[in-house]
Amino acid sequence: MTVSAQNSFISYTGNGATAAYSWPYKLFAAGDLKVYTVVIATGVETLQTSGGSGTYDYNINGALNTVTLNNNLPATHKLFLTRIQDLSQPTDYIEGDAFPAQTHEDTLDKIVLQLQQHEEQLKRALKFKQSTATRSEPAVPELTANTLLKTNAAGNGFETQSTVNVDTVAGIASDITTVSGIASNVTAVAADASDIGTVASNIGSVNTVAGDITKVVAVANDLAETVSEIETVADDLNESSSEIDAVAGAITNVNAVGTDIAKVNTVAGQISPTNNISTLAGISSDITTLAGTTGLTTLANNASNITTVANNNTNLTNVGSNIADVTSVANNLAAVQNFADVYRISSSAPGTSLNVGDLYFDTTANELKVYKSSGWAAAGSTVNGTAQRYTYNITGTPTTVTGADAKGETLAYDAGFVDVYLNGVRLSNTSGSYTGDVTVSSGTSVVFANALAAGDVVDVVAYGTFNAAAVAASAITSGTINSARLPATLISAWESKTGNFTAAAGKGYFCNTSGGAIDVTLPGSPTAGDTIRFVDEGATFDTNDLTILNGSSKIQGASANLDVATERAAFAIVYCNSTQGWLLTEK
Repeated sequence: MTVSAQNSFISYTGNGATAAYSWPYKLFAAGDLKVYTVVIATGVETLQTSGGSGTYDYNINGALNTVTLNNNLPATHKLFLTRIQDLSQPTDYIEGDAFPAQTHEDTLDKIVLQLQQHEEQLKRALKFKQSTATRSEPAVPELTANTLLKTNAAGNGFETQSTVNVDTVAGIASDITTVSGIASNVTAVAADASDIGTVASNIGSVNTVAGDITKVVAVANDLAETVSEIETVADDLNESSSEIDAVAGAITNVNAVGTDIAKVNTVAGQISPTNNISTLAGISSDITTLAGTTGLTTLANNASNITTVANNNTNLTNVGSNIADVTSVANNLAAVQNFADVYRISSSAPGTSLNVGDLYFDTTANELKVYKSSGWAAAGSTVNGTAQRYTYNITGTPTTVTGADAKGETLAYDAGFVDVYLNGVRLSNTSGSYTGDVTVSSGTSVVFANALAAGDVVDVVAYGTFNAAAVAASAITSGTINSARLPATLISAWESKTGNFTAAAGKGYFCNTSGGAIDVTLPGSPTAGDTIRFVDEGATFDTNDLTILNGSSKIQGASANLDVATERAAFAIVYCNSTQGWLLTEK
């Protein structure tokens, strides 16, 4: 085959999504191709390795027409593929040998590829113009560090030049730019060089004047006045009795006044316009008397407190008029403070120092509330009585009823204590077939899910909360009592136990010893009537004992543990006193 005029290189720009790139030119061996990556921003190139494990190392396919990188080439890089043909001729013909056409053609092709390679490299070399008369090879000196290459004086060769001056100029580039911008000023200064020399030779005097420039300006301004103060001073000095001489003779006093000029000004301010000094002179005897008062210093030290008392004179008068009540409060201060803790007025519920029975008036809801074990609750109902009925005859298509009803009664109810009827049918906002028909939470309005119709009749029955009177236990003859209402001496809760534990009075325990014996610690400070129950839940007490430790209290009148080894045992113990301790009530 023939070798067409073709390049010996090709380049690509990465896109972040491509790793395989085409080599479209003739290639005899994979080793003849060199692969470079180039950072676009810096021009730094890196020779990659065929078959390597680096980020952009590569492999060439068997057809020698595709280069595949280990990773996609990013858009910040270029890929440069170039053929570097081996500069050798490996074909050797011996006289009489065959002359194979393919071998001969490949040899010729390699020569052409080598010539193309040289041409590509020469195109990147520095060359003289074709018309240059000098055909001899120009001399190039040995390269040394920190030098530039320049043509010699004869123009037929090169020589080196130090970069020191260039580096110096580069280091003051900004200064050169600045000077360039004020070239006209530099020219003007050059024209005044002699004057500048004169100033320079008298620079000490110039600095002295500069240091007193304010005074120089003041003198200049004075000389410009119609009647100069300087002239006035000169005239005074020419008098037989000079005021300046008089001041000079009393200079000590002048200096003293100057040192305390602020105080002098203060005194002057008390002469005019108020003339407080004359006033003081008129009460000099009183001042003398006050000066002899021993408690004056004490009064002075409490001046701020005296001022505070004076500003609150009205309050002091009120306290004096009600001193009996003040005394009563002081004598019962503990009770007053206790009331302040028990009863509070606030726009939001108090969160600290809370005890059951505390009261607070909710100024937001305009309602008195009491603190219970479950939190704050309304102390009374907004409904007058146990129940209140409101009737509304509907006109138009409203979705809300509120305010005065047909009898002029204003709707009010406790949330959760209200029934709503539409044309005699009870609606609900919680459950049943009418779920979501109404919303009754505000206490002053009923909101319907669907608009009402003219002629509808809405009845609202509101129920008030109330407290029942105390009922004697002897009066309860039937029904079930909630365990929470039982006294601590009775069993209020049961727990399951599989390991050692501390028992509590008023509880029952299902004990399972299938995993091992269980030790029970009794309460440390029992009271008469405290009761505890035990049940063999696993039917294993006969295998692994349940042991009740006596601790600080006796059991069955003895300071010894109680071992229970009876299968399916169920029993109770009750505390009697320190002599008998805990006694079995059931066996």
